[in-house]
Amino acid sequence: MRMKKLLIFCFLFQLLSFSATAQEYKYHTVRAGETVYSIAKDYQISEEAIYKYNPDAKESLDISSKLVIPLSAKKQPKEVAKQEEGAQFITHKVKRKETLYQLSKKYDVEVDQIKRFNKQLYAKELQIGEEILIPQKKESHETAVRPEASNGKVTSQQETKTREHIVIPKETKYGIARKYGLTVKELEELNPKVEVLQPGVMLRVGTDVLDEPVIITNKDFEFYEVKPKETLFGLSRRFEVSQDSLVNLNPALEKGLKIGMVLKVPDKGEGQGNLETDETEEFSDKEEEESAKIKVVLSEHLSNFKPKELVVMLPYGTNKIAGDSLSNYEDAILDNRVTRISLDFYKGVQMAVDKATSYGISTKLRTYDTRQSVQHASNIINTADFKNVDAVIGPLLQDPTEAVASKLQSSGVPVISPLSNREMRPYRNLFQSRPTDEVLASAMIEYLRENAIDKNVIIIADPSHNQIKNRLNRILPSARVLMPSDGYIGDAEIAKTLSETSENWVILESTSVGLLSSATSALNRLTRSHDIKLFTTNKNNAYEGDIVDNEHLGRLNMHYPSVDREFVSTGPEGFAKEYEEEFGMLPNQYVSRGYDLTLDVLLRLASAQDLYESFERFKGYTEYEENKFHYIPKPSGGFYNDAVYIMAIDKELNLNVANDIESKIQREFKD
Repeated sequence: MRMKKLLIFCFLFQLLSFSATAQEYKYHTVRAGETVYSIAKDYQISEEAIYKYNPDAKESLDISSKLVIPLSAKKQPKEVAKQEEGAQFITHKVKRKETLYQLSKKYDVEVDQIKRFNKQLYAKELQIGEEILIPQKKESHETAVRPEASNGKVTSQQETKTREHIVIPKETKYGIARKYGLTVKELEELNPKVEVLQPGVMLRVGTDVLDEPVIITNKDFEFYEVKPKETLFGLSRRFEVSQDSLVNLNPALEKGLKIGMVLKVPDKGEGQGNLETDETEEFSDKEEEESAKIKVVLSEHLSNFKPKELVVMLPYGTNKIAGDSLSNYEDAILDNRVTRISLDFYKGVQMAVDKATSYGISTKLRTYDTRQSVQHASNIINTADFKNVDAVIGPLLQDPTEAVASKLQSSGVPVISPLSNREMRPYRNLFQSRPTDEVLASAMIEYLRENAIDKNVIIIADPSHNQIKNRLNRILPSARVLMPSDGYIGDAEIAKTLSETSENWVILESTSVGLLSSATSALNRLTRSHDIKLFTTNKNNAYEGDIVDNEHLGRLNMHYPSVDREFVSTGPEGFAKEYEEEFGMLPNQYVSRGYDLTLDVLLRLASAQDLYESFERFKGYTEYEENKFHYIPKPSGGFYNDAVYIMAIDKELNLNVANDIESKIQREFKD
């Protein structure tokens, strides 16, 4: 225990030192006679900047309390302005009762434009006395359109002048945008008052005109709008056409692919080639199913050795440390489970970054403390620079993770949820790396469907598990069902359903300790005269106590779905061995999870242009110390990992992977 405390102290010290630099803030200890006004004046920031990070300061300011001082807050508007060379601004001091809407009307500028150059306004309302930058339109009858690079980021400040276009019958926004070298979004921004196209309506458009008619669709071709993070490689696969052919159809691609670009593509029927028909969905499912059986070793495909910028956001709880030392750490932090998990996970992250260097991958690692707060996580996104970030790992909890994904969705920065097992909102940049409980259950059901054909199957389920019982019944229609209503089942009731000549597969579905204990005890006694194996779709917490005997589970060769293999390699040069040599203990599941997930992300980034392209290029699963990853897209947006282990406990209480394809092939070959 002493070693564990020392280890966590070490992690925390590194974290505090690093975070202070990356986030550009410092701690200020309040002295007698100081006020928020005097402190703000000393640091040359506004009082609101202090309140933003220290909301409790509005109520009281106690001597010796610590305030977070954002050192970069005062620089932010100027830095943004510098990025817009040629942009002109006026500084406006906010008056009482003024609103963004009123300012937008007063200065003839969109509300979003004001927010763009005053990013604090994405997180809070206008404050009296606050000075904000108001972008000014140039004195011209021409509209400027800023071109985008293939990765969706602005790479040029050149201006494209506009001209007028009169809409003719049957024209569409796609066709008009394509003809004048615009994205649909740019066309709509140039014409905010035109909601529905009507013949004769005048539109403002670009001046670069394609040398072909506006109406270009026919039975062989259609329009397709490029989505964030799509690649030419991925589009060529989607529409089953070579990259050269796509460029020939769309000469603008020679200058690079950009978000929102309207492409002329082969007509694949319903759904614009996006797998929306029943036929293509079926093909897609089969393709994903087959790819899940192929292991990919990403270290053999490294090609992108540009330094990676990785951000880790976890609830370390550093704000709970009072005073100038860590003397109170044991009470404030060590007893907090979420904090312990975060520190363990982060150590795995660090070891993965070190491991990646052996492959020639250099990483700029930044970490932020989200404090288990949605608001604080959002503030980090609003104030820190995420422009060149390749991926964000975290936050740990679901709500902050969804908030971060939402804020970074427009820029396409991938956000990887490390541990949440609940279904998450479908943000297109959100990757759920831990299979949900539903995915676990489905994997177990599929295993039973494939392997229980000639077995005598018995389903034991309590009334609260009626839904899973019905699902099992549908794929195993000959199964016998027992549904005890009093939380107990005995030998005699189970014995009536058992076969003396066939192997009996018993599927137990319950969270009741009483039912689990009575059922496993009864089954254990019945193994003396029957061949019995035990299965469940959910090895929940009720199995973890002392009441359900592990030896009974071992004798019953219990099978259950698991996110990880629940054991670590013990080789002379393995990750676990290195950890044990350094810290005197084996890594727990959270250290291993941090290591496996981070190494997978870095190897994916080094084997493709970005994470999105890596999933296009490498369809199989990846596997490391304890975890494996096979990401597939959600129909509604985002990605989830469906790589699941089916674990089996043997009589010696050893754990084995029952659905290990490589081991299965070796066993069959040996037999």
